[in-house]
Amino acid sequence: MAAIGFDISARSQQTAARAGRITTPHGAFDTPAFMPVGTRAAVKGLTCEQVRHTGAQVLLNNTYHLMLRPGSSLIDQLGGVQRFMGWDGPILTDSGGFQVFSLTDANAITDDGVTFRSEVDGDRIHLTPERSIQVQNELGADIIMAFDDCPPASAEDVEAGNVTGGRHAVDPAEYARRNRAAAERTAHWLERCVAAHRRTDAQALFGIVQGGTDLDLRSRCVEQIASVDLPGYAIGGVAVGEGHEKILQVVRHTAALLPEDKPRYLMGVGYERDLVEAVKAGMDMFDCVLPTRNGRNANAFTPTGQMRLRNAAFAEDDRPIDPGCDCLCCRTVSRAYLRHLFGAGEMLGPILVSLHNLRHFQRLMLDIRAAIADDSWSLLARRWPVAFPSG
Repeated sequence: MAAIGFDISARSQQTAARAGRITTPHGAFDTPAFMPVGTRAAVKGLTCEQVRHTGAQVLLNNTYHLMLRPGSSLIDQLGGVQRFMGWDGPILTDSGGFQVFSLTDANAITDDGVTFRSEVDGDRIHLTPERSIQVQNELGADIIMAFDDCPPASAEDVEAGNVTGGRHAVDPAEYARRNRAAAERTAHWLERCVAAHRRTDAQALFGIVQGGTDLDLRSRCVEQIASVDLPGYAIGGVAVGEGHEKILQVVRHTAALLPEDKPRYLMGVGYERDLVEAVKAGMDMFDCVLPTRNGRNANAFTPTGQMRLRNAAFAEDDRPIDPGCDCLCCRTVSRAYLRHLFGAGEMLGPILVSLHNLRHFQRLMLDIRAAIADDSWSLLARRWPVAFPSG
């Protein structure tokens, strides 16, 4: 019996976009889907009930952080991550690979795995494909990710000012070599992940395509990853420093090569224009920390662009963030009140704006799914100009 089911209910006639539904042991979710990020089994500052009321149907948890604290064996003992955090819907866990390469000083990267020091207690940890899968089996998420090697950004991305998240850039020649090695290693590690997976009836394992911005390398990696029959496939290693156009180039190229009848997941991409273009390229699943990270920093998303609520212009503004939004924040408080909360250091400010931002992205997904069913992309552009900046 398959761990998940995927049914496509509508296809765009103008683009490669499709709408559907993924069924898991903990319920179903509609696609295209945006997954709020609950890194440490919590969407920062919000209860699961609040997150559910934003329209979210599926969450992402982080293997690396939960492995370090409180530990996957404890979560397993307590009934799995859904029961642990009080979320009764589907959950996806990433493999921990991105965090190892972006947040730690990995002091040994070999074909066997990665050795690094824990950010919690400084202990030396050796993370392998087998260990990543073991941890995810113990966490009990519905969808789990293969352990992959995510290369750093290139020197040209540093020069363009694009590198974020503390990732280390390398010069072009070194980047090309490292990129090739990462793609090969990711493919070999997938075979080990498949062999290590012990809960195939309850957890769907997705493979990840690497290759950076090298389209030929992306093609070769897809060939290797897709040769393994899996419940779904992901594009990794984007939005790690490239600009918008490079992201689109990679996604359009790679999405067209992935199996048509399986879910396609674009990892870590979250700005509205990137989401819309990725959907039009045929991608089905997305996650990003932007809604809550920006919410904690008084930056609200709106259909016309971001609103920085600390600005003095909002001191006497009695309007909601977005008059067209039906979230708790927009139904109850003003921009002036939110500005006051952030100025006073009240924790309610980040909570309310995070709720609004999460609802903003779920409303966008609702409208995208409608646009796919009706091929009403011009209407979507009128409703969401932020997602169509050139139109």
